[in-house]
Order: sequence, then C-alpha cells, then structure tokens
Amino acid sequence: MTTDLAPEVLLLPGWQNSGPDHWQSRWERLHGHRRVDQHDWLTPRRGDWLARLDEVVVDSPRPLVLVAHSLGCILTAAWAHHSRHTGRVCGALLVAPGDVEQPDLAPALPGWAPIVRHRLPFPSVLVASRNDPYCHHDRAVQLARDWGSRLVDLGPAGHVNAESGLGDWPEGLALLNPWLGPHPQATDTLRP
Repeated sequence: MTTDLAPEVLLLPGWQNSGPDHWQSRWERLHGHRRVDQHDWLTPRRGDWLARLDEVVVDSPRPLVLVAHSLGCILTAAWAHHSRHTGRVCGALLVAPGDVEQPDLAPALPGWAPIVRHRLPFPSVLVASRNDPYCHHDRAVQLARDWGSRLVDLGPAGHVNAESGLGDWPEGLALLNPWLGPHPQATDTLRP
C-alpha cells in the first residue's frame, strides 16, 4: 500500500442507516466521503457488519479514517478487537455511541451485546451528548475511557443526528483534520 496518500474517510452509519439530512449523508454529498453500505440496515447482524467493514478496509488502497455514528461506534470497537487490518486506520471519530446493553435496545439488536471495551489500536475521539436517548452521558464517558478516546461533550444534542439540527456540522468535520493529511505510517505492517 502506498503510504503517501491522504486518507479516505469511511462513514459507518448506525442502525437503520443515516437519512438524507443526517450529517453523515451531508458529508458524503459535500466532501465525497464513502459510506460503508451494509447488507441489512433494519436487522443488523454483527458478524455480517464486521465482515463487510473488513472487506472495505482491505480493498482500500489508501489509509483510512473511520467516522461512526451510533451502532457504527459499537461496530468500530468490535472490528478493531478482531481485525488484523487495524493498521490501515489513522483515526476514528465515534459519534453518539448506541448503548446496545440498554434493556430497551438489546432486544432490537440481538448479538451486539456485550459492547467490546478494549482500547482501540488507533487514535479516536468520542463525541457525546448530554441528553442522548440511546446512551446516557455517563455510559458514553465510560466508553471513551475504555476505548482510549478523547471525549468531546456536545452538551444537549440528542442523538447527534438529523433531529439535532446540526446541518453540515462543520465542528464535527474539524475533528477529522488531524488525520486527513498524508500518513506514511498508516499500514498493516506497523501493527500486528
């Protein structure tokens, strides 16, 4: 893999995908970031989603930055724990992780709990909201600690989705800047 290329941004939506007004969809349209399309957005199977992400990572000729929302954050943590290709990732922006261990979410998303809580093998930023209905703030803070992520507190921003009124969310996009230049060390050969 050529290492002097600027990274590609992969968008990892959560359960039910990100609609047209979601900041991930806006970033896809405005900046050409690539969405990882999953086979089944309504009844997500963890193994299928993990395999699909690994396939996209392996097929990319460039280093990668992962931008995950909700269940996409849980996917990122599980993938990072199992994949041999994490060295291709320069960094991850983890926004509003969905707490699949919550009693009201667990039945809708079988197979996703428990959440993998190992330190991520690449730099990461976790963006949390104080009134996210799918993850209490204290749980998001703990996930940031477990994953070794820098925490960004958005205050009361709901699930940090289209309903949050973020529009194109330039503040979120700015969080990617440290990872978007050329990264000569973002290769599989540098990590086991």
